[in-house]
Amino acid sequence: QVQLEESGGGLVQVGGSRRLACTASGDMSRIYNLGWYRRTAENERAGYDRELVAALILSGGSTYADFVKGRFTISRDKATNTVFLQMNALKADDTAVYFCGAWHTTEHRYIWGQGTQVTVIG
Repeated sequence: QVQLEESGGGLVQVGGSRRLACTASGDMSRIYNLGWYRRTAENERAGYDRELVAALILSGGSTYADFVKGRFTISRDKATNTVFLQMNALKADDTAVYFCGAWHTTEHRYIWGQGTQVTVIG
């Protein structure tokens, strides 16, 4: 069973930076990708759960949402099975609960961490 644990959330000023970390444990052999997703207040008002921020395909490649391109970078430390999200030039609109997610290829579902709140102020 794969488990994901996020860390790194908190308060940050507009224009500032923050790095999130997600450590995965368990059998990763059936995991297709590891990524970051977020739920903003706007998402909730619109009635959908969470949106993709950035993701790494474990066999190679990455994808980013248009609204973070050039500001956020996703990376991975294979030795510790940790995925990082470096967030720069943060905006108030980036305020959200950020979730680490992994697609399990045989269970056909996402596995989620508990989420970490990032609040951008100023």
